[in-house]
Amino acid sequence: MNIADFLENLTPQEGRRPAIIYGGKSLSFAQLGSLSAGAAKGLDSLGIKRGDRVALFLSNRPEFIALYYACQLLGAICVSISSASKAAEVAYLLKDSGAKAAITEEKLLRHFPHREKMPALEKFFSVDGNSWGGLLGEGYIEATEMESDDGAAMIYTSGTTGSPKGVLLTHGNVISNTEATALVCGVRPEDRTICFLPIYHSFGQNFIFNTALRSRSTLVLHQKFDLVEILTSLRENKVTRFCAVPAIYIKILADPGAESAFKTVRYCFSAASAMPREVARRWKERFGLDIHEGYGLTESSPFACYNHAQKIKTGSVGTPLPGVMVKVIDFRGREAGPGVPGELRIKGPNVMKGYWGRPEETKSAIEDGWLRTGDIGYMDEEGYFYLIDRLKEMINCSGLKVWPREVEEALYTHPMVRECAVVGVPHEVYGETVKAFIVPTRKEWAGEGELREHLAKILSDYKIPRVFEFIRSLPKNPSGKILKRILAG
Repeated sequence: MNIADFLENLTPQEGRRPAIIYGGKSLSFAQLGSLSAGAAKGLDSLGIKRGDRVALFLSNRPEFIALYYACQLLGAICVSISSASKAAEVAYLLKDSGAKAAITEEKLLRHFPHREKMPALEKFFSVDGNSWGGLLGEGYIEATEMESDDGAAMIYTSGTTGSPKGVLLTHGNVISNTEATALVCGVRPEDRTICFLPIYHSFGQNFIFNTALRSRSTLVLHQKFDLVEILTSLRENKVTRFCAVPAIYIKILADPGAESAFKTVRYCFSAASAMPREVARRWKERFGLDIHEGYGLTESSPFACYNHAQKIKTGSVGTPLPGVMVKVIDFRGREAGPGVPGELRIKGPNVMKGYWGRPEETKSAIEDGWLRTGDIGYMDEEGYFYLIDRLKEMINCSGLKVWPREVEEALYTHPMVRECAVVGVPHEVYGETVKAFIVPTRKEWAGEGELREHLAKILSDYKIPRVFEFIRSLPKNPSGKILKRILAG
């Protein structure tokens, strides 16, 4: 098996079909295969072998995808580095991964560490458009036959607690997860999937671009999310599949004329953070489209649960993928029954091989094949799973548990709340208390008194925030996840 084997033995019709649309230009599957093979030949001539790490410090661009598949063809491990990283962060990731080669682009060169600080790095290239810096070789290269548990890609966690860890995903992880994704999400060769989420991240890399391309469908690629640009692209490229995070759906809902851009879209998907029920309700009301919410982690390749097209339950992340098992372990360490909250755990072909170079942390994260997620949730009588919150984000207010997501869901039901985030902050009497950050729908409105009155109808008194702060925007990482650690200070 090999992640890139779909690029071999393409039929003439498949070869002519557009694989990637980017910047108004189209790259066919045959051209992508040729470019990937050329890059693999070039890397091979430089001594890159099976198991070597090759770091990609690139933004969303076709070169990233061609180089990713070039690594797979050789059996090398592709190390994805966030294009938002600065020199010190890049240096850490290159050293931690033991990368033998690194490839970047001109606009990121200023954030690449000085070569003298990278003694283990043997090869370095910068690619831009038609300029590959002499990296491309000539001729055909056959995909290396890999075992299911052979390493394929290393994606670093965000490092919210301690240093970032390299999540090592195997060929078996990625192939099983992308094939399951294509099956349950109904991906068709004629589909056009838009991707503006970062492809160095597992959501963009596996759920979106690997799934789309391995399904022989078209990827409409963008550098980032820009509201006007993306709405225009949806119209012009007749996009059929829209994958985003809750923050993006909220931004689009704020645009009064966005409906016309979604005329060809048949499938909407959300992950990375919990989708507020009120946002999903408003989206369905305006666009006539359900938002299929899924769940997973980088450590699970990332997809683990999906909300069915046949029976969507708003607020749920659905049921496990085929071949994947999910269970809930309660706070006493026992497997929980329906309705009982606890930590979600995942087992299946999607669970990572481990954290690179960290055997003890791998052992702590995976027990008897079960991945400990650190996410709190519960299962209903029909086997649908629901997320409550991250265990580490639970607020302990005088011994009473407050889950931020429950407070956020209540806040979103107020029409003047565009976005919100709830965190715990220190309190001299209660230990912790609840604080809410609010992005209002307009600059001037009644304020926290009106919010408190609204929340009092929905929540117990101890769950109502004691502190409100009104801000213009919430801090987010490049994937759109709210950075609560910054808000908590």
